[in-house]
Amino acid sequence: MYHKILVAIDKSEMTQYVFEQSVFLAKAADAQIMLLHVLSPLEDPYISPVFTQPDTIYPSVQTTPLDTYIQEWEELKKQRLDWLRSLSDTATNAGVKTEFTQNLGDAGKIICEVARNWPADLIIVGRRGRTGISEFLLGSVSNYILHHAPCSILTVQGCIPRTTEIPPSV
Repeated sequence: MYHKILVAIDKSEMTQYVFEQSVFLAKAADAQIMLLHVLSPLEDPYISPVFTQPDTIYPSVQTTPLDTYIQEWEELKKQRLDWLRSLSDTATNAGVKTEFTQNLGDAGKIICEVARNWPADLIIVGRRGRTGISEFLLGSVSNYILHHAPCSILTVQGCIPRTTEIPPSV
């Protein structure tokens, strides 16, 4: 069974569901969890306007926006650590031994690296369900993890809207 479960979470709409599923599984397996949040300055919504200037196509560094961006970045890191601490407290109160960490970099690579170093028996990660061109352009963290993880992976699919219509009988 699983003893160490790495739970990769972000601030998407499905994070709460991924978190709840991981706490449920950890409790059932008497396992501990590590909550991992990866910040990446190259991904939306973290992309900095620092290197853009109005009315020009050539990037340049501006010192005033850079200072503002650094302050906002530090505040974001603090907010996300507080959020992780809150989730950790919730899991601990549910009876699950919990740790948390926040790392900076490419999400897929960081998740696999933490899983290897911790060492995790299972990685739980959400999947938004991107396919085709959106997956190609935006990347897929869950797809990267599926191909590079050092352990088992449980992908939690994003919510698919369900219709309330009753199908016609045959």
